[in-house]
Amino acid sequence: MNTTAQGPSVREFVPSVLAFATRDKGRDLLRRAFSRRRARLLVVKTSEAASTALRRSLIDAVVVDVASPTEETWAVAQLARELPSIPFFALSTPRPADAGVLGRCATLDFTDLLAEGVDDTALRELVVPHTFSVRFAAALGGAHATLGLDAALQRQAWEFIVSCAGRPVRTDDVAAALAITREHLSRSFAAEGAPNLKRVIDLVRLIAAAELAKNPGYDLADVATVLEFASPSHLANTAQRVAGIRAASLTRLRTQDLLQRFSQGRSRSRN
Repeated sequence: MNTTAQGPSVREFVPSVLAFATRDKGRDLLRRAFSRRRARLLVVKTSEAASTALRRSLIDAVVVDVASPTEETWAVAQLARELPSIPFFALSTPRPADAGVLGRCATLDFTDLLAEGVDDTALRELVVPHTFSVRFAAALGGAHATLGLDAALQRQAWEFIVSCAGRPVRTDDVAAALAITREHLSRSFAAEGAPNLKRVIDLVRLIAAAELAKNPGYDLADVATVLEFASPSHLANTAQRVAGIRAASLTRLRTQDLLQRFSQGRSRSRN
């Protein structure tokens, strides 16, 4: 994520990637591409483990090794239809005989093919632009203007918050990213009647929850777990406090709807 020219630079985006790979070669390739310093990679060998991981934490992208597909492979691949907010990638060797396999991945709405032996050095660069977090931040990049967050510090804080894509964010985290004190951040962010920082953080988390709630494979309890709300009730309370809605309404409301509701007298809270 980039801040304005005069602002501080924040940490490099580190994607959370789930990989279903039963071949040693496929696992080794993915571990090199998504090294520990540049990604959080979880490698699984069963569809059950893949499904569990996707409902336990926010996954930015899924890579499915389809070089030698089995029933388990296709069980994981089917999850792409259930979770369209999360991009799925097929990893395979570029062989003519694999055309049917790749065609099947296309019908399941996979985002792209990663060609083993051709894309090896660029796997991370091919995946990252499509990750949930990157797309989420890009979609909300200009939304700060809707909320009247026009000052440089407000914009930089907004960019950091949306880069976390709905994951828990503390005021201390934002202050550290901007290299200022927590007190200065809270005071300056909410100056002249602007929205309160903690309430803005809650808004972004709620927008992420609304995006994920639209996935057929997630219910509200799953969304609460993935985004690390304390409980489904915590998510419901946040929805009521920030937007004046029931949590069930998240499946139908757009980002613009939530921004509008937030601006109607719900943008301030105690620090």
